[in-house]
Amino acid sequence: MTTATTLAPAPAPVTSPPGASRAAVLALARFETRRLLTRVPVLVAFAVYVGWTVWRTRVSFDGFPALQDADRATQDGPLLVGLAVLLSANHAVLRSRRHDTERHLDVLVLPRWGRTVAHLVSVAAAALVVGVCVGGQFAWEALKPGAVGHGSPAELLVGPLSVLLLGAFGVLLARVVTAPFAAPLLIVLMLFLATFLGFSSDGWTRWLMPSVGTYSVVTLPSGLIGRPAVWHALYLGGLALTLMTAAVLLSGGARLRTAQAAVAGAVALTLAGVVGQSRGVPESVTEARVRASVTPEKLHTCVERDATTYCAFPEWEPRTGDWARVVDDVRALAGGDARNRPLAVRQRVEARYGLDADATLSPLTRPGDVTVGTAWGGNRVPEFAVAVAGVLVTGSEATAGEVCDGRMVTVMWLALAGRPDPLADLRRVRLDDSDTGSALVISQTEPSQMTSAQTELLRELLDLPREKAAAKVKAGWPELTAPKVTTDRVAQVLGLEKPEGENECL
Repeated sequence: MTTATTLAPAPAPVTSPPGASRAAVLALARFETRRLLTRVPVLVAFAVYVGWTVWRTRVSFDGFPALQDADRATQDGPLLVGLAVLLSANHAVLRSRRHDTERHLDVLVLPRWGRTVAHLVSVAAAALVVGVCVGGQFAWEALKPGAVGHGSPAELLVGPLSVLLLGAFGVLLARVVTAPFAAPLLIVLMLFLATFLGFSSDGWTRWLMPSVGTYSVVTLPSGLIGRPAVWHALYLGGLALTLMTAAVLLSGGARLRTAQAAVAGAVALTLAGVVGQSRGVPESVTEARVRASVTPEKLHTCVERDATTYCAFPEWEPRTGDWARVVDDVRALAGGDARNRPLAVRQRVEARYGLDADATLSPLTRPGDVTVGTAWGGNRVPEFAVAVAGVLVTGSEATAGEVCDGRMVTVMWLALAGRPDPLADLRRVRLDDSDTGSALVISQTEPSQMTSAQTELLRELLDLPREKAAAKVKAGWPELTAPKVTTDRVAQVLGLEKPEGENECL
């Protein structure tokens, strides 16, 4: 007896319509983006980053930012977000291994490299959110009434590109090492290297780091910054694309011509960025720094207000109004011909040594010339007031820096009496932040010295009603501004008690 066996027909091969893989990648990318941005480490990192940015930007640069410094101030905060994205993206890629669903995913229409692309899109979305935060921070600085200068788009790109780079590294690491503890160990290692080892602070190797936040001792005109910002942004973008395309290749996309071409182009961009950012400061910038330091008058734009001429670098023209208000306040308290004596406020900067220079400017010797720096707000305002008062009393900056007699009382009273809080400003302009005893008075040029007796007499004068003190100063102006007048004689002219403190300069 023969039994007939009927074979079931083979199932038809599953085919997907054109665009099905692309639609699947986009759908998965939306899911992974939502999941990545709601992960606890990412949410905490964003909360800390945004909170710190808001808290710091409220009072940053004393309300008078130079935008060529403000753009660099946006670069460090995103690194915290980048580390959180690295950890979370790595954790997301390894999810299928933790739940043992990798074998199920392999039979889906979406290939492994497509799932990797979806994770990389989620990382790019996190970088985009950081870009919005960076733009908001910089816009806040730019909209402050005291803002001057010009920011660099390349410097602003560093924050978002750092997040993209770190997130891509997390995805690539998951495709190379499947151990779940690899990403946390890598973060610890990165923090250790950055804290204890790092890169040379002077050599080109420091530009291999995502963020190179040069601490700026002096604010330079935007054309004198000399940082390879464009090349560094190109390096970060190329390196991020290299890691992203490498992750796709390791996920089974090695046969994709698009991926092969992309990785070759990304490597080329990275190498171009490395070479470009290692060249140092261009010679043209070095020459421009020398001109700005040695012959700033050739670059100045000058305007006249009453009896004062204000000469500033072009980017600082809007700030001449702030300088004029200080000069007018000091002049209003002066006596004799000082109220109408011609002055020239000249902006100066020492740019020959770059952003980390800390050189003191030499005092101007021409009568009536006053130095003003490129920074403003905070301590810089009373310091400038002291410089103006010194020139009105002594005739020149060079002479004012050598004063060691009773004229110091007149200089300091002229500078501080018109300020909202004279004693607070007295502490701000003294090196040791004191308002008693002897101390050095800080200046844009050479510091001067106050003796204990002069400080005591100044405080007595500041305790008087301003109108009464001003009348005394104007009445005794010739004697109060006479060279080598003693502090005791100043006290007699002002009708104040003789100071008891020591009265000898070092």
